[in-house]
Amino acid sequence: MRETDDAPMRRLAVAIFFVFVVCDAASTAAQAPRTREVVTYDDVAIDLIAEGSGPLVVMLPSRGRGSEDFDEVAAGIAGAGFRVLRPQPRGAGRSTGPLEGVRLQDLARDVAFVISREKAGPAVIAGHAYGNWVARMTATDHPELVRGIVLVAAAGKTFPDYLRDDVQQAADSRLPDDVRLAALRRGFFLEGHDASVWLNGWAPAAHRSQGVAAAATSQAEYWQAGTVPILDLVPDSDPFKPREKWYESRDEFGGRATVMIIPRASHALIPEQPQAVVKVIVDWVRKLP
Repeated sequence: MRETDDAPMRRLAVAIFFVFVVCDAASTAAQAPRTREVVTYDDVAIDLIAEGSGPLVVMLPSRGRGSEDFDEVAAGIAGAGFRVLRPQPRGAGRSTGPLEGVRLQDLARDVAFVISREKAGPAVIAGHAYGNWVARMTATDHPELVRGIVLVAAAGKTFPDYLRDDVQQAADSRLPDDVRLAALRRGFFLEGHDASVWLNGWAPAAHRSQGVAAAATSQAEYWQAGTVPILDLVPDSDPFKPREKWYESRDEFGGRATVMIIPRASHALIPEQPQAVVKVIVDWVRKLP
């Protein structure tokens, strides 16, 4: 049969249609809707927020806070083609489990369970502030489940004791708001940024239990984070890691560590510069072997 004059155009239209369908399906997969469920093992229940499709990224919040802090950042990373998991710490949201007599190893086991149940290969774990200790511990105890870790506004190896007081005051809802705001501005938020966004979102039970776990675990047990690659996101105005300590991780771990300075942010970082955090994490993870 002889081809009609418009047949090539029809074939081109069909090809374009199929390319559109494939691209749209990929976009839909990347933007898979956010879900929330409680998953359990032994005597632990974990309130798990998940979204997106692709390589695994696990996000762990700062001490005493819930993983809702990552809402905007998680959506951005999921939209870039990743599966983002956010397990609430014990004592936050609907997460439950032993809160006394715990160590960082116990909290790392919760993270390892969440990763292993996905059956999707090792994950990158991004830990914000206190969460970076849990990320390091998970990489130490469960190396087969961890592809790399991101230190999000991680404190230096040592930091002034007065900052511990700021953490306690910021988290204590029994104190007047002006006292808590002053603590948030000193320890967490750059001048001009809205520190009031962190007046809510605290989980007192998680805060107390995480303090117990940290006190029961020596820094040497988790600090090395096994042998995985490390991305260190350093806010340029973080009192927990002042300028002279910006490259502390690179000095200690050499080529394992990549340091990126995030401008115009303090220790809170996530609500201050969410788009910058998304871009740096996505770019780094895409370069991992």
